[in-house]
Amino acid sequence: MSTSSITRRKNSENEIRDHPDQNNVEEQEEKVKYPKSVFFIISNEFCERFSYYGMRTVLSLYLFNMLGYSESTSTIIYHVFSSLVYFFPLIGAIISDSWLGKFNTILYLSIIYSLGQVILSLSAATPIRLPAKEFSILGLILIALGTGGIKPCVSAFGGDQFVLPQQEKQLAMFFSLFYFSINTGSLISTILTPVIRKTECFGTDCYFVAFLVPAILMITSIVVFVFGKRMYKMVNPTGNLIVKVTKCVCHAIYNKIKGKGEKRDHWLDHADDVYDNKLIEDIKVVLRVLKLFVPLPIFWALYDQQGSQWTFQATRMDGQIGSIVILPDQLQAVNPLLIIIFIPIFETGIYPIFAKIHFINTPLKKLVVGGFLASVAFVAAGIVEIELEKTYPQLPTSGSAQIRIFNTMNCTVSVKLDQVNLDRNNIINPLSMSEVLEVKVNESIKISYTADFKDCYDNGYITLKKNEGTMLVEEASATSWVITPLGLEYKYKDTVNKPENGKPMVRSVIYLESESNATLKLLYKDENKTVVSIPVSFNFSESKLKEIEDPSEYDVYLDEILLDKNVPFKSGGVYTVVGSRVMYNNKPKIVGKTVTVTPPNSLHMAWMLPQYVIITMAEVMFSVTGLQFAFTQAPVSMKSLLQAGWLLSVAFGNLIVVIVKGSHPFERLVYEIFLYAVLMAVVMVIFGIMTIFYKYVEISEEENNDIAIPLEEKNGNINLAYKDDEKR
Repeated sequence: MSTSSITRRKNSENEIRDHPDQNNVEEQEEKVKYPKSVFFIISNEFCERFSYYGMRTVLSLYLFNMLGYSESTSTIIYHVFSSLVYFFPLIGAIISDSWLGKFNTILYLSIIYSLGQVILSLSAATPIRLPAKEFSILGLILIALGTGGIKPCVSAFGGDQFVLPQQEKQLAMFFSLFYFSINTGSLISTILTPVIRKTECFGTDCYFVAFLVPAILMITSIVVFVFGKRMYKMVNPTGNLIVKVTKCVCHAIYNKIKGKGEKRDHWLDHADDVYDNKLIEDIKVVLRVLKLFVPLPIFWALYDQQGSQWTFQATRMDGQIGSIVILPDQLQAVNPLLIIIFIPIFETGIYPIFAKIHFINTPLKKLVVGGFLASVAFVAAGIVEIELEKTYPQLPTSGSAQIRIFNTMNCTVSVKLDQVNLDRNNIINPLSMSEVLEVKVNESIKISYTADFKDCYDNGYITLKKNEGTMLVEEASATSWVITPLGLEYKYKDTVNKPENGKPMVRSVIYLESESNATLKLLYKDENKTVVSIPVSFNFSESKLKEIEDPSEYDVYLDEILLDKNVPFKSGGVYTVVGSRVMYNNKPKIVGKTVTVTPPNSLHMAWMLPQYVIITMAEVMFSVTGLQFAFTQAPVSMKSLLQAGWLLSVAFGNLIVVIVKGSHPFERLVYEIFLYAVLMAVVMVIFGIMTIFYKYVEISEEENNDIAIPLEEKNGNINLAYKDDEKR
């Protein structure tokens, strides 16, 4: 360096010392410069979270209703997918830190993510005729790889845009906005996607568009992200810590097994022949924290059932609020809404109060309380299930069968069955149904019957005065028989269980005497708008069950003739429209009425609000605190590793659900719900005992002295730095 250069440098340094105020001004100006690039990252995160939660909200019902999986299998697939979402962050972190860097990793995996969303959407488009199950699973795997892989990169990439320590406050604001964008995207998509799903396309629920909209949002997120490329500050990959730690641990285990070297205080010390002491000491701290994480996956086993078991529970409940109907999958929006409300309440109100009275004043105590709250939430869910069981229809089981007899005429018919008594003293009223809910059957039996049509004959129906015959009744089936002017002679296998997706269903059982077909129509009351149209064949044949998209009151018509007015078709109900069209005195005699076969859902979804409120309180105390605990207790070099460990606990939690659901431990769902509640409580007791022996650590940020140091405890109290979370 030249003498003149040295002189200019010294003069510059002296000028800075002589004018400290000017230096402060320059620093303040530097602090004011907020990196505009982060707004592209926040917008990208909003679109991505909208895409993910929008797809996931309707996923369990799609697997159940469209792909035909059972409720149990749908739950298993849902939680395997959720588990993969939280396993793939390890892959994403390794790719990002070792080879591609954060920007390229986010970009390439987002493209894979978008491809998965598009494939899932196309699998739901029935006219395309793709193998729906195979393409759906492929799409879900690609989505899990994409969203999981970018999970550890996006927030870290946003953090890279700031200059520290000058912009610590701006960085804190960024993470607040980042978290807000996550919950806003989740809330909007959770409300909107079920509404899109509810519309009809290709003759059924419109899952195609419900998945297509998230796919478009994901593609939009890529465009937004790439658009800000010129503004981003890029950090080159420096090698993956997860790989390095894994190698160190494996080397220590290898040396210990081989008995290489002298006896050590800790088994990790066996790796000091290759790895430096600082890395080994940092890993020791991480392992102490990871040991605490071992019992925690059970929390996520409970928490993530909001999108599976709780959604299926909601399909068996009434969502009517005035003229609005809350959809079963839409109820999941309660969680992100409450999160936005609860976090400031807890941070500014509840936690400070607890801190003043020295109660629930450390992160681990909050984790314990959050876990117990999750257990209470499932107790509440179990109570709701007990009440729901009272509303479930009685179904035919092994060793028994059910018989129903429908009367399509506007006259009374007396039916006597051999050794079986019908409702109302064997009298079947005009345009009604009589049923026997339990007939003892071993494989199948024949039941003799006699039907008296005297009243019908006197009312102008041309029919027999008496009709005799036998009924074939099969085990574990519901058989419906139909009375027409030709006698008691038509039968079909009936569906009496509640509709799978909670929508009301209706079928036509109408006799037509004249040689012409007709159409049964459901119209919005007082509106000339057909909502459901069912063809009715000449003479008689029962129609298939037809879903009613919008539970409401309808007027029922046969062609242009009104049969029944202001009929309430409610969620969970199964209905049959009975009637007939015959000629009497050279004029058509048309009658009809709507009969309820399976009562609609009567327990309101509001019963589920307590469990949602409690599980959200648990999430605030458990999830938010857990992330904070993992970050503060990690050495500076190990923070990302502990965050990955926390995400893995979510993955293992979903695997617990897969194992429990796959083993089918109980016939009744309520027992399974209470099993989770008990497991959660027992695990929290164990976890609480483990926390007694844990010593909080303080990480020194200094370059030459940043090894974890246990905090001193004075009079049994933890250092104030870890006592009041709201100060951090």
